[in-house]
Amino acid sequence: MCFIYILHSHSKNKYYIGTTCDSIESRLAKHNMKHSGYTGQTNDWTVAYFEKFETKKEAFDREKQVKGWKSKQRTLKLINGD
Repeated sequence: MCFIYILHSHSKNKYYIGTTCDSIESRLAKHNMKHSGYTGQTNDWTVAYFEKFETKKEAFDREKQVKGWKSKQRTLKLINGD
């Protein structure tokens, strides 16, 4: 089982979109650790949304689709179920 997930940081008021075949909880913990990447700048990331997929390719294709929107409004509609 793989996932696409959307994280939200309250302090940055930003969203991060990613995929994982690990548990979402363990992936979230890695994002909230101090590291040099984008999500390492703060440790208040929470899971705002996720979808399950059978394969890594399906999850990755969906991630590319959502990132391709380049629209915070459209991402918020997905999160809110609109």
